[in-house]
Amino acid sequence: MTMEGTVQSIEVSSDAQTIYEIALDLDAYPEWATGVKEVEIEEEDEYGRPVRVSFVADAMIKEITYTLLYRYDLDDGFSWSAEPGADIRAMEGSYRFTDLEEGGTEVLYALKVDPAFTVPGFLRRQAEKQIVSNALRGLKKRAEAI
Repeated sequence: MTMEGTVQSIEVSSDAQTIYEIALDLDAYPEWATGVKEVEIEEEDEYGRPVRVSFVADAMIKEITYTLLYRYDLDDGFSWSAEPGADIRAMEGSYRFTDLEEGGTEVLYALKVDPAFTVPGFLRRQAEKQIVSNALRGLKKRAEAI
């Protein structure tokens, strides 16, 4: 994609493995990921990790549906991209988990979204930032509650 994306990080007091497992428990996203209403895991790999997953989300402007394809090509996290659809033309994202020397984990979330409906650029960027911020805060809260 040629558009700009959003990258943010947060420090979480939990270990990287715990956070990784929470981030991959996609069925639980409606419990803590703001805006995610439904998740359907359509395909898993030989390790039981999600590969193809459909979502329904409240995108403030409208309810949207999209399907993500997950890749486990990162040593310290995972990434995904959307199949083009009626609501999302393109989406790419990733989580990276880095153990901190003083304990805890830095979680880095990168996201680029190209909706298939008209949204002014500044609103798209604001929505993208809000999605990333809310996801990081929700992930931190869930991980630190364990």
